[in-house]
Amino acid sequence: MQLIHPRIVSKLLPSLVTLFLIEGCVTEISSEERLERATRNSAVEDSTSAAELSKIHCKDTADRLAKARSENTPETERLSSYMALYQSLKKRTSSFEEAMKRNPDLTYQPGSQDLVSAHDVCVQQTADVKVEFDRYVRELVSVPTVQEVKGGNTVTVARLDFDVLRGAIDVLRPEDRESLLAQVTAAGKKVDSASPKRIRR
Repeated sequence: MQLIHPRIVSKLLPSLVTLFLIEGCVTEISSEERLERATRNSAVEDSTSAAELSKIHCKDTADRLAKARSENTPETERLSSYMALYQSLKKRTSSFEEAMKRNPDLTYQPGSQDLVSAHDVCVQQTADVKVEFDRYVRELVSVPTVQEVKGGNTVTVARLDFDVLRGAIDVLRPEDRESLLAQVTAAGKKVDSASPKRIRR
């Protein structure tokens, strides 16, 4: 077996020791740093969530709901108002729930009662608006057309924009969603068949 010359060993030894120490330190430090970074990042995320949550509320529901309820507003616009309000409330409620799930301590920190109360209000408002929204959608689906007199003839016309009605059903996602959509499709065919056909030239 060939031996390595002592001088070569003496030259290589400091480099090998340094390399060994660096590798060992990197492995050991990276493990500690990983834990420290995770803790630090979690704290930053939690504080950011708390700050963001303090700005979220659902106190503006009454004014927006009044617009959706107004019988002087065209029905397509009314339905769009219900849909936009419901989606907004759901998003705000989800923001609370996701933050509280990520950091359960939010509900026990000083001033947390304000966050808990704001969340409760959003949950209740979302549920209440959903009931009204759902009721209005079903009313429109059950009576999707009206009779109008045009040119001395009574014709069947759409009560509102059926595409908006389909969108509202998709947003609600009730258990009988497919049945409701089928009724809208049938109403659309009825309107099409009642429309005067243009003569192609």
